Amino acid sequence: MVAYGAEERVRLPALRASWLTQTFVHWPFPPQAVQALLPGALLVDEYEGAAWVGFTPFVMADVRLPGVLSATPGLPAFAETNLRTYVRRPDGRDGLWFLSIEVACPLMLAARAVGVPYNAGSLRVSTAGDSVSYTGSRWTGGASYRLVVRPGDPIEPTERDVWLTSRWRAYTRRLGVLWETPVEHAPWPLADASADVLEQTLTTAAGLPAPPGGPVVHFSEGVRHVRLGPSRPLVRGPGVS
Repeated sequence: MVAYGAEERVRLPALRASWLTQTFVHWPFPPQAVQALLPGALLVDEYEGAAWVGFTPFVMADVRLPGVLSATPGLPAFAETNLRTYVRRPDGRDGLWFLSIEVACPLMLAARAVGVPYNAGSLRVSTAGDSVSYTGSRWTGGASYRLVVRPGDPIEPTERDVWLTSRWRAYTRRLGVLWETPVEHAPWPLADASADVLEQTLTTAAGLPAPPGGPVVHFSEGVRHVRLGPSRPLVRGPGVS
C-alpha cells in the first residue's frame, strides 16, 4: 500500500508550484508490456495483477524557482499532461516513471538535463458548464489527445484510488544515471468523473499496445504548495544505460 500523504519533507525545494484542474485517466496493462519500457534498475509496480498507465492532464500554476519570494510573480499558468506508470526499485521504494510529458511552457524543457521526457506542444485546458476539456498536440512527432470529462461528487478514496494517484517521488534516467526527485504536497482531493470524449495517441507513441477497455477516471480540483526537491543521482551501470 502506498502512502496517502507525502513520505518525506522537501525542506529545500528546487521548484514550487500548484497542480490544478487535474484529471487522472488510468488503464490496466499486462505487466510485461510496461516492463519492456523501463530501465533495468526499475520494476513495474502492480495492482491486482496489472500494471497501470495514467494519462493525467492538468494546469501548472504558481511556478517558482529557488530563491523567488512568494510576493514575486512567478511564471504564467500553463498546461501540462503526463503519461506515467508506477514502479519500484529492487529495495521496494516506489515512485513514478514518466513515459512522456507534454508541456506548453518551453522553459520546462531544461529538466531534460536529468532525463525528464518533456515534449513541447500546444496544450489547452478549458471549462464549459459542468465539463472540463483538455486538448494537446506535440510540436514534433504528431502525438495528440482530446479529453472531455464530467466531474462528479467528491469521494472518500479507496485503496485503489490512493494507489493510482499518490506517489511521492519520480524516477528519470539520463546518460546511464537513474535520478530520483522527491515531491511533497497535500493529499489529492478526489472526485468521481466520466469521460465524454477520450481520443489520444500518447500511449501508442510511447510504445504501448492499445489501451484495453474503458478507463478508470478521477478528477481533482488540485493541490497547492507543491514542493519538488532537487533531483539526486542513484545508479550508474549497464542496467540503466
